[in-house]
Amino acid sequence: MASVESQVGPAANATPIPLWLLAEVTYRCPLQCAYCSNPIAFARYRNELETDEWLSVLDQARAMGAVQLGISGGEPLLRKDLETIVKHARELGFYSNLLTSGVGLDETRLGELKRAGLDHIQISFQADSSGPSDEIAGGHHFSTKERMAQAIKAHDYPMVFNVVMHRRNLDRVDSILQLAWDLGADYVELANTQYHGWAYHNRAALMPTREQIRRAEAITQHWREKVGNRMQIYFVGSDYYDETAKPCMNGWGTTFLGIAPDGRAMPCHGAAELPIELPSVREERLQAIWEDSHAFNVFRGHDWQPEPCRSCELLHSCHGGCRCQALLLAGDAWATDPVCPKSPLHERVVREVEAADERKNEFPLVMRTVKNSRSLS
Repeated sequence: MASVESQVGPAANATPIPLWLLAEVTYRCPLQCAYCSNPIAFARYRNELETDEWLSVLDQARAMGAVQLGISGGEPLLRKDLETIVKHARELGFYSNLLTSGVGLDETRLGELKRAGLDHIQISFQADSSGPSDEIAGGHHFSTKERMAQAIKAHDYPMVFNVVMHRRNLDRVDSILQLAWDLGADYVELANTQYHGWAYHNRAALMPTREQIRRAEAITQHWREKVGNRMQIYFVGSDYYDETAKPCMNGWGTTFLGIAPDGRAMPCHGAAELPIELPSVREERLQAIWEDSHAFNVFRGHDWQPEPCRSCELLHSCHGGCRCQALLLAGDAWATDPVCPKSPLHERVVREVEAADERKNEFPLVMRTVKNSRSLS
């Protein structure tokens, strides 16, 4: 792979390989999660890629060297051609991972996906029981998720049990981990909310206290010691509380290539919210997009970065942090990520965390619905 210094510019021999392809095959979803990472304006994007267009994307990405395929949404199970996409990915040599709510899955479809060559399933939960789960996700889907988690194990899939953590479920982490254990999870990802998209809009309702996070981390460590390697547990911190600027997708335009349902190519999950024009696979070849487009080169490398990033000893590890976060918190996608303590705007993050510590009243959640998407965008 090319050095970091060489990752600026469009030449093929100076551009790294997109090892990870994320296919966001639809924004449609039966859930209404108030922390959803889909764009607020998801309702605008209805012209989804056809089956043959997705197969072409896979062909092109694999030819460029991509090896890992994530299939997500929305809810990817709403695509009737999902098995066709999975089968083609297997024929090309991808390792494929389905990221799903489990809603819309059944024994028959699990068998079809297994025969098609699906390698891995990550199933999302919102809590440890139906009441809080229904409140967070909308609808009554908890029992379906339980059954499908059991079915995933019965079909011998490696199973990742994923829960997005926030103010309304961090205090339930012990019973959440018990549920994961009872369902036979191989891996558990407790992913603290990152405040983009719908989560940013619901930030006041979702941000926990620092004490909640401290207790949850201690309980998680206790579980790690108790179960050892029988269930791998990952506690992914929130940038606001870690006070660490995390590298955007391992560095912008270095590893990750996302395709939105309508064919827009994205250098990160949230790129649709940034003030840059995203190229489309319907208009350009994927390799040209990856190597030559403004969208994939604008934050590639380090020439674009301001101070204090330019002279920071962490420059080559954090790459300036998250561009979406910079836009939301600083109003400027080119700014130093304000979660970094060296940012001149870091105090804005400190104030948000302090406000969450002091907050007494519960704010209502604005659910991810088509109606709300249209009204907010």
